[in-house]
Amino acid sequence: MNFSFLHHIGLIALFSMLYVAVAQTNYRNISLGWSLTASDDSASWPAPSGDFAFGFRRLENQNLYLLSIWYDKIPNKTLVWYANGDNPAPQGSRVELTMDGLFSLTDPGGGVIWRPSPVSVVYAAMLDTGNFILGNNDSSNVWQSFDDPADTLLPAQILRVNRSVSARTTETNFTRGRFELRLIPDGNLVLNTIALPTGNAYEAYYWSNTVDAPDGTTGNQLIFNASRAYLYIIKTNGEIVNVTSGNIGQRFPTRDYYHRATVDYDGVLRLYAHPRTSRNGRWDETWSTTWYAPNDICSAITGERGGGTCGFNTYCSIENDGRPNCHCLPGFNFSDPNNKLNGCEQDTFQKCNLEGLRAEDLYDMNQLNNWQWYNSAGYEDLQSLSDDQCRSSCLYDCHCFLAVSIGGTCTKKKLPVSNGRRLEGGSDSIFVKVLKSDLSSGDPSSTRSNLGKRNQATFSLVAALLLGSSGFLNLLLVAAILIVIVLRSYAGRTKLRKLPSLLDTNLRTFTYEELKVTTDKFKEELGRGSFGTVYKGMLPLSGSRILVAIKELYKISQEGEKEFKTEASVIAKIHHKNLVRLIGFCDEESHKLLEFEYMSNG
Repeated sequence: MNFSFLHHIGLIALFSMLYVAVAQTNYRNISLGWSLTASDDSASWPAPSGDFAFGFRRLENQNLYLLSIWYDKIPNKTLVWYANGDNPAPQGSRVELTMDGLFSLTDPGGGVIWRPSPVSVVYAAMLDTGNFILGNNDSSNVWQSFDDPADTLLPAQILRVNRSVSARTTETNFTRGRFELRLIPDGNLVLNTIALPTGNAYEAYYWSNTVDAPDGTTGNQLIFNASRAYLYIIKTNGEIVNVTSGNIGQRFPTRDYYHRATVDYDGVLRLYAHPRTSRNGRWDETWSTTWYAPNDICSAITGERGGGTCGFNTYCSIENDGRPNCHCLPGFNFSDPNNKLNGCEQDTFQKCNLEGLRAEDLYDMNQLNNWQWYNSAGYEDLQSLSDDQCRSSCLYDCHCFLAVSIGGTCTKKKLPVSNGRRLEGGSDSIFVKVLKSDLSSGDPSSTRSNLGKRNQATFSLVAALLLGSSGFLNLLLVAAILIVIVLRSYAGRTKLRKLPSLLDTNLRTFTYEELKVTTDKFKEELGRGSFGTVYKGMLPLSGSRILVAIKELYKISQEGEKEFKTEASVIAKIHHKNLVRLIGFCDEESHKLLEFEYMSNG
């Protein structure tokens, strides 16, 4: 690096520090005995310029408050710091600088929610830089918000070694999220995911390359330049390394724009700019992204541990400004619909050899096109297999959920899986095992496998049997109907007991509410017969769900109520090739229903 460049950069750094010194001196003290109370009409403490304010902000749709700092002159009052994201304060809470010099946030009962320093102070102040400080008698800062950032850095703010900036969970949930920015001891500025709630750091997905060099120089401080709105690292030898790219200060001059650097809830570090004033009395503009890293977070997170960008059992595609778009695997739904970065959970659970059924009877293999599972750990690698062989190997492997076939290597993966990403034109063949009842036809990137189609008429057969196609079955159903009527009090509201095997000869009792859940409120009708209507259902069983047919009986007479227990045992033990097995019943007031086992081969 030549002398003139170092001289130029040194002047920039010097002027930046001078700006900080001048801005820090412009404040009005908050005296001992001062307090604010959390309410909708609570006051705030503004900076002398009015650009920032310190006080309480109410959380959306909640009667809870954050003690925070925000840009006060723009319409959306963007938060730039908050103290209690993991523990919002109820209405009536107070932040107070007591006469004893203790600064703390307490709930209405006096319990401490947050206290930045146990040391007594003599004043507090909101500075024009957006920094809130606590000072002592010699005018030195005992504590300052710039040293304890939330998810945002402001111009003139410094991030020192072993300090971090943590993303929130969602746009409106301010609890600690899974992403953080750190200046680590080796001098590297990194972004990484973390394990919650412990905070253990996973592998970095962005780094500044300011690590310990042969000459012993390392990154020492990250500084947000206040005059030119860019981030740079000062190394121990005084060298300056620009972290951001592009001439942000010229495109968005600081005299006309506010700036901030935020680790957003999606894990991307973004620099933003916002006009300081309205135009012709209107605020047509919001925050504009001026720079971000990484460029593609879906591809950047490649570690084998953790949930990746979108959480477990997802795949990720990239949108504008580097924003990830998260998708659930077939047969999965978002664990939290309000947080699509929190992974997906299975609708129904995979089970091996369910009552002797073959794998192709239960599952299909969905092929995902233009996707990749980068570096997601597999439990077995098979060599020299074609795509079809890889697909079949996963289908018949009880432990396999997802298989990746590339270059003759078949990698099989168990649940949960992570780090799936969109890759246009990718050569990987991805196969996902899905229960046939979960298959979705709405995803254009997913094509259904030809495996396992031979039993598509199974449920039609069940329905036909239940609707009286066999005279023998009808006689048995008549007997079953008479049985169910007998013991109304016996069925009662007994909860479903554990079902060790569908071949168990003991009938089980169900509540009507349980059968409503099993049939999704009797959503799918299979047919009607002389004794009732048959519905399709899914019965939870040992962590899995199995297909059942439930017949809701029409109103019948009260005759034959003596033989319930005897006849129930008899019909449960009858075996016939045309008879689906009776699992249980519901006899609850006017509700009379029978639940039958799914029969594989008719």
